[in-house]
Formats: sequence, structure tokens, C-alpha cells
Amino acid sequence: MLINSLLGLAVGLILALTGAGGGILAVPLLVFGAGIGVAEAGPIGLLAVGMAAALGAVLGLREGLVRYRAVLLIAATGMLLAPAGLWAARLADARWLGLLFALVLLYVAARTYRQAAGAAPIAAHKAPACQRAPFTGRFSWSAPCFRALALSGALAGFLSGLLGVGGGFVMLPALQRHTDLAVKSAVATSLAVIALIAGAGVGNAAIHGAIDWPTAAPFAAGALAGMLGGRSIATRIAGRRMQQAFAIVSALVAAGMIVKAFLPPSP
Repeated sequence: MLINSLLGLAVGLILALTGAGGGILAVPLLVFGAGIGVAEAGPIGLLAVGMAAALGAVLGLREGLVRYRAVLLIAATGMLLAPAGLWAARLADARWLGLLFALVLLYVAARTYRQAAGAAPIAAHKAPACQRAPFTGRFSWSAPCFRALALSGALAGFLSGLLGVGGGFVMLPALQRHTDLAVKSAVATSLAVIALIAGAGVGNAAIHGAIDWPTAAPFAAGALAGMLGGRSIATRIAGRRMQQAFAIVSALVAAGMIVKAFLPPSP
């Protein structure tokens, strides 16, 4: 139980310090630390990340940073696709599911490191599809804006069910690319989306008896504690260096998962 709590604490700290995509390390930590497979770790990681994200979203709401209409749209499409991801995860071969997760983690690591190094995002010169009205501060909803956010939510939802991730590594870049929100508002909005999508995925997994609660409870409690502690020290740590460290750790974990996927199963 103590090990699971410490693993959850690490997830919460990473999520608080690196932004909405940090929870992607929840599943690898469970795979290597608790010795369970990706399919079993997915719902547990989703529970912990969802609870930590909900805490971050509530704090963001108090500060007026969450764009709740965008959250409802994105989360609605995500919730529709999350059960499909869970269904696919139950059918997938454990080795190939682990390999897919490792490849996604490598992609996140490479993109995070590139952004932390100051590389310009692709198509940064294009005006975002979702822009706020100058007087109300609300989005001026258009067909391209609606489509961009809905598709982003659908992808985040499917991946959350399939891999047990919150989908922040999809949502945060999508919000930064398709909206004119400030970074803090985009992170808070992404956390709110993650909380809702994760809640739908966890509920579906619980109905099918796919959550190991003795492992999940201390892991989730540790994640909440890590989120609270991480927020209190996040402003004292250089964001760029932290992002680079997260990228390097993620790449190393992904490499370990690739090796694990190709090792012969233990007798």
C-alpha cells in the first residue's frame, strides 16, 4: 500500500509541475512499480489522474480560468469515445498495447522537449479557430471552432479509455493551437476536461469490475496529495527546466516499456 501511495504521490507532483500532460506517467509507474499490465493499470491511472485533475480544475474555477462551455463540448465528445477505448483495451494484446503506449509516450516526450527548448509550434502563424470576443471574453463560436474542439475531445476520450491516460497531452496542445487562451487558462480548462472524461472512463471500468480497488485507493490518494504539494512549489521551479526533465524521464520510461514489450513473458 505504501508503494502505491508513493507512486501516486509522484504522479500528482508531475501533473502539478509539468501541466496537464504529466499524468501520462501514471500507467508506466504502475506497470514498473506495482508489477501489473497496461490493461490493468489503465483504469487505476485514469482514476488517479482524474481525481488530481478535478482538484486542479476546482482551483482553476475559483480563479476564473476555466472556460466551462468549451469544457462541456470537449468532454461530451470525449465521454462518447472513452467506452470505445476501454473496449479496445480489453480486446488488445497486452504486449502490443504496451508498445503503443510507449510510442505515444515517446511522442509526448519529443514534443515537450522541443517546446521547452523554444522551438516554434507548427502553423503558429495561423489565427486560432476559437477566438474570444473583445468585450465579453467568451468564445465566438463558429463551425471551425466547434469542429476543432469536438474532434480534439473525441481523440482524448478514446485514448483515455484505451491507454488509461487523462488526455491532457492531446487537450493542452489543442487548446493552445485552436484557441487564443492564455497558458494558465488553457491548463485549467484542460484539467477540467480531463476530470470529466476520466470520470466517464472510470465509471465504465468500475461497472465492468476492471478496477483493482486495493491498488487504486492508495494510488489515487497519493496523487491528490502530490497535486496539492506540487501546486505550492510549482512557481519556485523553472518551468522550462522542469519540462525538459519531464521529457527526458518520459523518453527513458518509454524505452523501458519498449524493451519490456519485446521480452519473453516470465514463466
